[in-house]
Amino acid sequence: MGEKSSLIEEYEINPYTMAIIPTQYGSRTYTEVLESQDRFISPFRPIDIVKKSCEYFGASYLGRKEGTKRLIGITHKAPIIVDPHTSIYLFPTTSPTNPHCIWISHDHVMKQDKASSNSTVVTFRNKQTLTIPVSISSFENQMYRTSLLRIRFTQHIQHMEKRIGQPKSFIMQLEASERKRNYELKNDHLL
Repeated sequence: MGEKSSLIEEYEINPYTMAIIPTQYGSRTYTEVLESQDRFISPFRPIDIVKKSCEYFGASYLGRKEGTKRLIGITHKAPIIVDPHTSIYLFPTTSPTNPHCIWISHDHVMKQDKASSNSTVVTFRNKQTLTIPVSISSFENQMYRTSLLRIRFTQHIQHMEKRIGQPKSFIMQLEASERKRNYELKNDHLL
């Protein structure tokens, strides 16, 4: 992972985003963004990029966290759906308020291996690796939570599609709400 990173001002998480990593520059926290074919440095903190990306896809970060809470009951180190249409699911390696929190894209993780008692080597689908300062059990727990979020969200969508897909009840509801009435207008009043 020794390739050079480009400096960018604006960044939205997208289907190519693999990891959002805090990087210290003097007294400020910047972000190193790993994409499947590129690397960038942003002058914003990782949590700011995550929040802005949620808004870019039409929801607030707090709304996404609340959605996770409702779907799987997780509130601490909660994974989030950044964009359900392109299946962007991220999970934090620590509390998101921690300045050392790394965000990992669930979809890009191919495997994880123990590097030491307090670190894990993540291998992404493009064969790049990243060693993160988190135990393998903690990392695997975050992977599990994110998988559960994906499954529950998919189940909710499928349940809704089944309900809408039942034409008889759907048509009956439409007919009940669209009864035709004849109206007459007399002296500027409807009768």
